[in-house]
Amino acid sequence: MECLPEEIGSLFLFEKLTPGQLGRLCEAGRVERYAPGTVYAEGDPATCFYVMVEGTVVLSRRVGGDDVEVTRTSQRGVYAGAMQAYLGDRVPQVYNNSLRVTEPTRFFVLPADTFADIMQDWFPMAVHLLEGLFFGVKSTQRAVGQRERLLALGSLSAGLTHELNNPAAAAVRATASLRERVGKMRRKLRVISEGAYDRETLAGLIEIQERTAERVAKAPVLSPLEASDREDLLSDWLDDHGVTEGWRIAPTFVQAGLDEDWLEQVAAAVDEETLASAVGWLNYTVETELLMDEIQDSAARISHLVDAAKQYSQLDRAPFQVADVHELLDSTLLMLSGKLGKGIRVVKEYDRTLPRVPAYPAELNQVWTNLVDNAVAAMRETDGEGTLTVRTAREDDRLLVEFGDTGPGIPAEIRDRVFDPFFTTKPVGEGTGLGLDISWRIVVNKHHGSLRFESEPGDTRFQVLLPLTAPASDDAPQKESV
Repeated sequence: MECLPEEIGSLFLFEKLTPGQLGRLCEAGRVERYAPGTVYAEGDPATCFYVMVEGTVVLSRRVGGDDVEVTRTSQRGVYAGAMQAYLGDRVPQVYNNSLRVTEPTRFFVLPADTFADIMQDWFPMAVHLLEGLFFGVKSTQRAVGQRERLLALGSLSAGLTHELNNPAAAAVRATASLRERVGKMRRKLRVISEGAYDRETLAGLIEIQERTAERVAKAPVLSPLEASDREDLLSDWLDDHGVTEGWRIAPTFVQAGLDEDWLEQVAAAVDEETLASAVGWLNYTVETELLMDEIQDSAARISHLVDAAKQYSQLDRAPFQVADVHELLDSTLLMLSGKLGKGIRVVKEYDRTLPRVPAYPAELNQVWTNLVDNAVAAMRETDGEGTLTVRTAREDDRLLVEFGDTGPGIPAEIRDRVFDPFFTTKPVGEGTGLGLDISWRIVVNKHHGSLRFESEPGDTRFQVLLPLTAPASDDAPQKESV
């Protein structure tokens, strides 16, 4: 169709151009009429710059497997297409959205390379400013994202140090007590060996000691009331048989799963004069076994925390791999357990039948961290208590990870801004406003998934949807909220 300088000059984008410039545009470009349908598709090579002369256009972005409408307008002069052609091969020159028309629509169409040349010729200073802005924003995003990760790492390191300190301190205390008990047991053994014991009596006592150690390993878990009743019975038995400080020994025996029948076996193996010494020696045996169990439990706890830290950081694994989201979620929740505190109850509703998914696990762990941190902060705005529900499920061809909290909810007037960079409702110094922005970019840009939320007072849910298979191309879908 004929390109009229007067017509394109009436569009707001070109209204300040000179007649000569409008003439060059018409010579370099063209006016085309498009029937209802697709003009170009997201991800295709960006070959043209489009300016609507008349009609109706719809812009959409791909979210997961769906096209989500972003803009629908009939305003003359709206533009789309190869808007970053002036950057050349420094960025991928592809369409960042899909463009379709709903009625016969006319466009002024300019080839991308011509558009780039015209920008360089007519607006060199503006091009330099735009280049600086574009790459400056990219650089700032990387720097701020790195700082956000370091801040999160510092917070997690503090929590991990606290979690490691408890079992480590318990192991140190248990080791000191064990050393003391072993020394006393050696002295008690010397006292027993100096007594009038024949070979058969000593062998029987040693056999009881071995069976005692076995019973400690299989001790049942008693309720406080059951334990108290059994302590009273053992304390009475020890007092009746002349064993001093039976009240102090009885709780240790109960913890080890020992009862009156066991004490009767001890009494039958030695004479009445040496019963107290034999019981004291076996008490050291029981205490030694319990302390070794405590050291073993503490060491296992430390090992478990270290494994969780490795799983969280993925330091010993490939950046991209097929991962189990439940392992990632568990490691994150364990790393954040110190931050959760006693007032937050965690409920896991996992669908363990879900398959492993292709992902960048370390970056997904950062997403989980941000979403859990926001949920905890929201619940602490009220009474500091609440329930964090972490749920996984399958939604069509995608895997859903949902974080629900019982906080006050997101006010309607700010729901459109929660994903905006630097927007935060936290007090100054407590939040950068980048957690959700970074999370969105990790989920959407890097994993080709989607991040959305639903919110009402007492029930806010952030939902991450990840594809079950690796995508074939690099898309950049839109943020969405429900």
